[in-house]
Amino acid sequence: MDGELCFDAGSLEAASTDFGGLVRQPPAAVLRPGSAEDVAAMVRHCRARGMKVAGRGQGHSTNGQAQVASGLVVDLGTLDSVEIRDDDTAVVQSGVRWSTLVRASLARGLTPPAFTDYLELSIGGTLSAGGLGGQIGHHGTQVDNVIELQVVTGEGELTTCSPTVRPDLFRAVLGGLGQCAIITRATLALVPAPRSVRLYTLAAPSLAALTAQQARLIREGRFDYLVGQAHTPSPEGWSYMIEAAAYDGTAADDARLTGDLDHTAVEVQDLPYFDFLNRIAPMVEVFESMGEWRRPHPWFDSLLPASAVNSVVSETLATLKGGSIGASAVVLLYPVLTAKCATPLPVMPDEELAYLFSLLKTASPGADSAEEMVAANRRQYDATLAVGGRWYPIGSVPLTTDDWVRHFGSFWDEFKAARHRYDPDGILTPGQRVF
Repeated sequence: MDGELCFDAGSLEAASTDFGGLVRQPPAAVLRPGSAEDVAAMVRHCRARGMKVAGRGQGHSTNGQAQVASGLVVDLGTLDSVEIRDDDTAVVQSGVRWSTLVRASLARGLTPPAFTDYLELSIGGTLSAGGLGGQIGHHGTQVDNVIELQVVTGEGELTTCSPTVRPDLFRAVLGGLGQCAIITRATLALVPAPRSVRLYTLAAPSLAALTAQQARLIREGRFDYLVGQAHTPSPEGWSYMIEAAAYDGTAADDARLTGDLDHTAVEVQDLPYFDFLNRIAPMVEVFESMGEWRRPHPWFDSLLPASAVNSVVSETLATLKGGSIGASAVVLLYPVLTAKCATPLPVMPDEELAYLFSLLKTASPGADSAEEMVAANRRQYDATLAVGGRWYPIGSVPLTTDDWVRHFGSFWDEFKAARHRYDPDGILTPGQRVF
């Protein structure tokens, strides 16, 4: 073996929990692989003994998704090589963080086209979930920008897959929550990187104004990056913000980009490109200093059809009192052009325009308890499905097998067939509770 198999108390404890802090399941062992072959060998070993296996990136899941009681956790952080190729692609092992990849690609004047908001997540982790972010209007999700994968199946086979080689496996692994294989390497598309970013933060006068302008802007493709937030209520109620970015933009672009937008205030910043991508890092440091980063995080993430976004969001926010979802809570709301999301997973609503609506909760002192937040998440999930919405499955919602069948919808039969084909004994990633 090129890596190491760990049984010490520190390694087992670290692998027994996650960012969510809601579930604790100690494994029997932790593998820190030195190669993809190590992963394959240990999956074969575990399969022969009926042991469950889960891959773990940065442990940023929120409901025990990468945990496995009395099984094997594969700590993929030791698979950390990055190669930037001359054909404008990156070949990266799955434990690499997005911050590491973008630093390496920027040295060649290139960048991945799509990011989530937080760069310290692993590539294997976000590709297993989908990877949504503010560039989605131009480039789709992170999984839309994958050229090829190297994976280890539940049979312990080390193999590659792509749109033309084992396409059923490729489709089931991208956004597939680790149910058919563990990603060990990915080949990703790169694009020319901007040098700077002009970032506009606009206060929208109402929820309806926010969503209407976001819909217009994403359809026009006016900005390179487009997100939004609802801010915790003041005595005047909730406030709404559009965050939009123009790559290599200047002051000369301001009138064209924002002159016709309905807003009550605007703030403009010029940032180096990497600083723009990494601008969550100072906020994380603040949350860490407050102790918030170590508290439970019962997150809820959904995709709402445009036809229902205003009603669902307004009804949801009306039930949230100041501080009830935590001192460091963030409420995200931004548009998604579903046609830009070409992979079957993550599952999208059946409208051409959807909205990511995320309640990033923290069980802070004085807030609702973690248990109350999880129960509220389940109610929010039911309300989301009732209007044709979908769950983005990175959060904390208790689901049954029937719930998962409904979640995957028309893709369920293909997904289930891939699971039985590539993990016939069902040993992979039990913490997702899909099968």
